[in-house]
Amino acid sequence: MAATKPSSIDEYIASFPEDVQQILQEIRAVIRDAAPDATETISYDMPTFNLNGTYLIYFAGWKKHVALYPVSGSIAEALSTELSGYKGTKGSVHFPLNKPMPLDLIRKITKLRIAENEAAARK
Repeated sequence: MAATKPSSIDEYIASFPEDVQQILQEIRAVIRDAAPDATETISYDMPTFNLNGTYLIYFAGWKKHVALYPVSGSIAEALSTELSGYKGTKGSVHFPLNKPMPLDLIRKITKLRIAENEAAARK
């Protein structure tokens, strides 16, 4: 992780080794493509996409994986087969850096998060 707190997603990504930077940029591009109306920011020292005035999705690079947050119970259930090969914590999924990044799965998670976000915004 960066020694100084990043003020932008570009700064955050630049703090990683080149091979990891490429992976983080791919994830960023997939999220941007799936959620074109979301705005980029840094929150909790992680790249964050906000939509409808609240967070949509975060991602973070770690030593051996990239984590994606949040993965709600309903998303975990809807994508249980696809997520079964990945570790994570309650509310996140970890994608190992030594395996191909599942960009289609990241797109699906983002789209499900948009649906959750929009449902919450309507309440």
